This record gives sequence, C-alpha cells and structure tokens, in this order.
Amino acid sequence: MSSMNDTESKKWAKQFVFSIEDKIKLLVEQRIQQITPVLEKVLEAFSKERLGVQHFASSTGYGHGDIGREAIDRIFANILGSEKAAVRLQFVSGTHAITSALFGILRPGDHLLSVTGSPYETLEEVIGIRGAGQGSLKDFGVNYKEIPLTNSGNIDIKLLDENLNTPKTMIFIQRSCGYTWREAISIEEIQKVCSFIHNKQPNCICFVDNCYGEFVQNIEPTEVGSDLIAGSLIKNLGGTIVPTGGYVAGKANLVEQSCCRLTSPGIGSKGGIGFDLNRQILQGLFLAPQMVGEALIGAELLAQSFQDLGYEVLPRPGAKRSDLIQIVSLKNLEVLKIVCRSFQKSSPVGSYIDPIPAPMPGYESDLIMAGGTFIDGSTSEFSADAPLKPPYNLFIQGGIHRSHIKIALIQAISDLIQAGFIKPYHND
Repeated sequence: MSSMNDTESKKWAKQFVFSIEDKIKLLVEQRIQQITPVLEKVLEAFSKERLGVQHFASSTGYGHGDIGREAIDRIFANILGSEKAAVRLQFVSGTHAITSALFGILRPGDHLLSVTGSPYETLEEVIGIRGAGQGSLKDFGVNYKEIPLTNSGNIDIKLLDENLNTPKTMIFIQRSCGYTWREAISIEEIQKVCSFIHNKQPNCICFVDNCYGEFVQNIEPTEVGSDLIAGSLIKNLGGTIVPTGGYVAGKANLVEQSCCRLTSPGIGSKGGIGFDLNRQILQGLFLAPQMVGEALIGAELLAQSFQDLGYEVLPRPGAKRSDLIQIVSLKNLEVLKIVCRSFQKSSPVGSYIDPIPAPMPGYESDLIMAGGTFIDGSTSEFSADAPLKPPYNLFIQGGIHRSHIKIALIQAISDLIQAGFIKPYHND
C-alpha cells in the first residue's frame, strides 16, 4: 500500500495529468483542426437537403412516405459518400445492422472471406464460428474463411491474392481493433485493399464494419471503394444523444437487400418510423464531429499518461488513428479492476456501482465493463471494458468532453497509487 493518503495521491495524480496535458498540446491542436472539415461536410449535407423543422416529425404505423426518415437517409448517404443509406432505430446494435447486411446479401453456397482475422466476438455466433445450429450463416450454407493480419497489423495482400484465385462473394473488413491488440485499419489501407479486390474480382462485395471509425478520418470507406458499410448510432454518428439504432450505407441494391432482411422483401427501406426521434438523430449527427474530436483528444491523454506510467499502449501517443479505441495493456487483473472501478466512480450515471466480471450476451469470455452512460451501452460517451483473460488489455473508448476523461484518469491514477501499483515520482 502507498504511504500517501487519499488527498496526497489525488494531488500527485492531478499534477501528473496536468503535465501530460502540457506535453500533448500540439497533438490536441491537431485534433481540434480535424473537426472543422468534418463538420463542414455535415452542414453541407443539411443545406443540400434543405433540412427544416418539418423533418423532425415522424409518422406512425408502417411509416410509408415518412419525409423525415427519407431526409435522414439522404443526408447520411451524402456525408458517407454512398449511393444510399438506411438509418433505422429498429437496428438494436451495430452487430444487428451488420447481421442484416450479411443475411440480406449472402445466399447458400456463397463465400465470405474476412481479411482482418477473427471478427468481433458478437459476430462469431452470427457467422457460425461458435454456437452453430442456432441460425448462423454456416447453418444456412454460407462458406466462411478468414486470413490473419500480418505481424505489423496490416491486411495480408499476398494471402488475399491467393484466396482470390477462387470466386468470393464478399470480403469482410473490420475497421476497429475489436478485442485484439492491433491498430485500426486506416482509410488508406481500406482503399488499397478494395481496389486490389475489385481489380481481381469486379463483382466481389467489399463490406466494412465501420463501428468506432466514423468521422475519425475525414473520409469514409464508401468514399474509397467499399461497397457497403454498417455501424451503430450509439457510437460515433449518434453524437451521444441518439438512444438506439444503426445504419447501413453503400451501393443502393446492397442497402436495399440489407433492409429487406430488417423488414421484409417488398418493404425493404420503405418502412419503419422514427418514434419522434428524428431531431435527436439529426442533432446527434451535428454534434458527432465535435464528440469524436474530444474522444480522440481524450485518447491521446490516456495513451501518453499510461505510457509514461510504464504501461504498454496502442495506439501510441501521436500515432495516426482510424478508430476511437485506446488499448492499455495492464498485465494484472487487480489493476484492471481498479481502473474500471475508478472510471465507473467518475461516471455521471451509476457512480455507486462496483463493476464486476460477468457474462455478456454474444461474448465468449466474461467481461468487466465501466460505463455509467446516459444511453445504456453507449460507448461513445466514455466507457472501458475488457475480457477477463491475460494480458488484461483494457479497451477505452468515447468521451463527450476531454475534461470528463481527465477526471476519470486522475481518479484511476490516485486509486492505483493508494493500492501500491504506482509509485509517485517528481513530475519535473
């Protein structure tokens, strides 16, 4: 245990974090400058659509001819650089949006190839990697194969080339790191890979899981060759105020096929109401560039702080980022629990809750999660979670404003000092 009392450890932690803030001032300025071009894109899309208060109202029942829903779809398509988009509150998660696309497009005998290794855990049962016999793609006769990333964390073009010697229906790219120790796949790499695939097999569909990646870079996968993307509205694009939902965007026929899985053939994207939440969807989209910018600044603060305290981090401070996730390898179960408790203690909702490891639907391992958010499960507000297995990597994401992240970080460092896992030193 530390010889410092709580007041002393909190004072040292504050001084330490303030020194880190000073250290990353240039990085912060760079992140702030990235917000403007993205917000300009949003405002241009609103203006082009002649967005007005009439679009805030939603219809009832089937939602036929809902002008608000149709405007939202066109705005998202414009911003994402796609032929068509479908933004629906009926999607319960990003996994649901991705699943609708997979089942809407793929047919028995088709070939799905993941070029970013194993997918995020919630998709493993969807594909049939585990939990077979419960309606997975495998159960419906869809062939699946995955190729690992290279040691440097890039898509293996050589292995991809070999696999494209036989026809493939869809190539799946997971942009974010998921629960793996790797950096996100950049837009530049997605462009290179999509171009390579389409040159060899023009009709092969490039599908990108865009969760956690929206607005992190100035362009989106559908602007550089991806045929389809999907994601969640309680992550980046919802701006932390949309209560649920997801989206698919890309080529018009692929978006429509995805919607036919969500609703039914014959209805597709023409049905579904907004539950009088159109304003939140649009306002969330307006707020999203600023929120993503703040989350990226918070990620830089977390990365530099934990690195200077001796922990391995990914991405490293100042590295190019293509998603919001900051990974910290804590190497110790007790340290992991302390950091999660500290973050939860600093949450606006449920600060009194003690995070404990527990099973989570769709995940193989027990998880520990810290996230006292206004929207349940909203990882764009500020949250951290980790599978309960060595090396106890903590995945931190989101943040409405950097001050909240700073407060939570100071609390975590102070608590680690009290527990004897950090030994204070001169901040000079």
